[in-house]
Amino acid sequence: METIAVVLKQPEQIELNRLALTPPTADDVVVDIDWSGVSTGTERLLWSGRMPPFPGMGYPLVPGYESVGRVVEAGSATALHPGQRVFVPGAKCFGEVRGLFGASASRLVVAAKRVVPLDQNLGERGILLALAATAYHAIAARGASAPDCIVGHGVLGRLLARISIAARNEPPTVWEKNPARVGGAIDYGVIDPEHDTRRDYKSIYDVSGDAGLLDSLIGRIAPGGEIVLAGFYSERLSFAFPPAFMREARLRVAAEWQPSDLVAIKALIESGRLSLDGLITHHHAAADASNAYRVAFEDRACLKMVLNWSSL
Repeated sequence: METIAVVLKQPEQIELNRLALTPPTADDVVVDIDWSGVSTGTERLLWSGRMPPFPGMGYPLVPGYESVGRVVEAGSATALHPGQRVFVPGAKCFGEVRGLFGASASRLVVAAKRVVPLDQNLGERGILLALAATAYHAIAARGASAPDCIVGHGVLGRLLARISIAARNEPPTVWEKNPARVGGAIDYGVIDPEHDTRRDYKSIYDVSGDAGLLDSLIGRIAPGGEIVLAGFYSERLSFAFPPAFMREARLRVAAEWQPSDLVAIKALIESGRLSLDGLITHHHAAADASNAYRVAFEDRACLKMVLNWSSL
């Protein structure tokens, strides 16, 4: 069994390659992929060569953790069946080619316990499940305060705001400097931080990935306030101690989502309390993957890029 996969040969060199797939076991499903998303966080770092040491790192690799497809084979030990639409958060089924995170391919072999059945009507929006679970994980952590300020109005920032409102918290203020990304807010405000005079935020969630913002964010929190690092940072983080000391600031790092976060997000979507509409802005055929990745990483108007695998 073979697949056609996006292969990152080395930084900034992407190809479509035909790869042999690991034979499925009784616990696996074979999924034909319809759509996969391009992450402008971790995948950008892999593409640029700036990803810090990470388990499974090394080239060549198959990227991606945001794929939606249909089950075409289901192992005898699984509860899935052919024809089901599922979300696939990654796979390691390419032999000697690394899968980090291994979901950007036309066909995948993956453990059934890793996939999430989806409503057929969700369509390509299902690729956003992992990002939504990432946002939910940050907000739902034990002892966490809901965000009253979010730094960045990309897809993750929008999902944080939507999920917080869905959880019946007060609408947050969102900071965004790029005029192309100011629009699209639903029931919350977006402002350039230079025009915001507040210095009493209780909880600031940063999804910018900018390692140089900590000092300015610490200056914006109330005494005892919290800064949540919910993005992914390639550079070393540092901050001046005296202002943090004076505010008794708290820093929290939001880690990767867990399976329970996917379950919770799926329930929010199916209940109608969380919408994934308006977050996907760009589409490319998977055959044009090399250009698609450049657009996703270099075009500031691109919120979310989707690769369509239907023609392969």
